[in-house]
Amino acid sequence: MLRFITRRTFGAVVTLVIIAAVTFFLFFAVPADPARLACGKVCPPELLEQARHNLGLDQPLFAQFVSWLSGIFVGRDYEGLGHCSAPCLGYSFVNKAPVLGTILDRLPLTISLTIGAAVIFFIFGVATGIIAALRQGKALDKIASVSSLIGASVQIYFVGTLALYFLVYQNHILRQPKYVPFTENPLSWAAGLLLPWIVLALIFTANYTRMTRSTMVEQLGEDYVRTARAKGMSARSVVMRFALRGTLTPIVTILGIDLGALIGGAIITETTFGLQGVGQLSIRAVTSSDLPMLMATVLVAAGAIVVFNIIVDIMYAFIDPRVRLS
Repeated sequence: MLRFITRRTFGAVVTLVIIAAVTFFLFFAVPADPARLACGKVCPPELLEQARHNLGLDQPLFAQFVSWLSGIFVGRDYEGLGHCSAPCLGYSFVNKAPVLGTILDRLPLTISLTIGAAVIFFIFGVATGIIAALRQGKALDKIASVSSLIGASVQIYFVGTLALYFLVYQNHILRQPKYVPFTENPLSWAAGLLLPWIVLALIFTANYTRMTRSTMVEQLGEDYVRTARAKGMSARSVVMRFALRGTLTPIVTILGIDLGALIGGAIITETTFGLQGVGQLSIRAVTSSDLPMLMATVLVAAGAIVVFNIIVDIMYAFIDPRVRLS
């Protein structure tokens, strides 16, 4: 297990370095004037020259990349602006502050939105898919299939707008979405994010229902499941001990990808409900041409996906007995 984790961690570091190199090339080598993008649309000439110097644009491209990459691990001094301590993902000339601090301020909201919605859509999606598979061809299976198809077809901004109108503004059933830190008031934290959780979970539940149903139907036809039934095991034991464990392997794989993507920023959901998370931060970075902030959000999103994929690989050994980590 330790050898596997070490190998996967090393692979993750290599992957992140490659992503960092591609990101750097796209944002620094392709633009005609990276300093202008980093400094923003409204940038005084003196600040523009300072940005060029701090970004090392007077050096060869490879030296610029090494300097930028090393700054992530050891920090970096921005002359006239201050020191950016490690891990330094860059300095925002628009906000006049290290980008990591801004991301860390927004990250708790995005994590809260992701984890809350994930708990809902994973539990309901898997449970509904299992029930539909066990009732294959019956009315409940058809209802679940049609519902999941409709849920997968609608968009978050459409459902979210309707939910805001009917549940918040018209009937006052739920609170206006608002983020309150969990450490301040857990109840207000949950109440303020309940509606975004429900809307986000509605879309993802449909996908997990369809995937769980199809995988469960396939698992119920496997030889080892039929053998367990032939030995006289109860239907519940067969489903929970054998079919479900085989079903969860691809489900957990997709869950890891979805969690990583949502941590990187649930842009549409945050925009629909006016939540200021990492997704909104990335949009603001694009509209204000805040190059360092945009690069940092890309790296954070990539890092989240890589980390969750490692966690998923480790979970395989505990979910499916056929999988062994070596």
